[in-house]
Amino acid sequence: MKIIIPELKNSVIREAISHFPDIEFFGAADLDAAAELVASGQADSMVSGLDYSSRDVLLTYKAHIPLSSAFFSSCFICKKANQHLIIADGGVNKNPSKEQLYTIIEDTAKTHLAYYGTTPKIALLSYSTYGSGGKNPDLEKYQFCLSEIKSAHPDWFIDGEMQLDAAISPEVAAKKTPSSPLKGSANILITPDLNSGNILYKSLERFGGFTVAGPIIQGFATPLADLSRGSTVKDVILTINVIKMLLSHKGVL
Repeated sequence: MKIIIPELKNSVIREAISHFPDIEFFGAADLDAAAELVASGQADSMVSGLDYSSRDVLLTYKAHIPLSSAFFSSCFICKKANQHLIIADGGVNKNPSKEQLYTIIEDTAKTHLAYYGTTPKIALLSYSTYGSGGKNPDLEKYQFCLSEIKSAHPDWFIDGEMQLDAAISPEVAAKKTPSSPLKGSANILITPDLNSGNILYKSLERFGGFTVAGPIIQGFATPLADLSRGSTVKDVILTINVIKMLLSHKGVL
């Protein structure tokens, strides 16, 4: 397995990659040169972003690496002790259309399946629960995705729209959403836009003590990562672990 990291000389990267003797890491002169090596098959994946902006990293991926989905998106894998959550999309799509949102949900669930191997339990997060907040275009997009995902993937659990506490707390779910198949045990949290997704994952990281992998970039021909410039060694280790697992399942899901 070969992973290219343009910032290979960065001390955070050097410490993180020392935990992966089974992976061959190598650097490149810049983002474009690195992405070209992935596109040509000389590298299996690319991890970058510690010294580059997300905009630069994502534009480079888009310019060089073909898509496997209709759209590309991102997700964050958040871990703390026995708590595990995946949040999407907090890194790419500002205000996704219903078609983009469907792809975000589907690709994030596939990332969950590849990494955890357990059934996706998907909550469509909102300020509203089951229409309690009135009509809103975001809720209409959710209804479209809810119907389409249930039809395409009947073995997955998906529900919404719902507030965060109903999605992750069995006690609150028993009051607010007693008929929900999630029962307050969602493992994938879908946010309606980039603002809410980005704020949510950074809140878990900075206030909640979670280690965060990503953004994991989904929808390209190979799994990719765009590190936050604030990533710690633990974050980078988790990100590489996720990419390693996704590569091992590439083409299976």
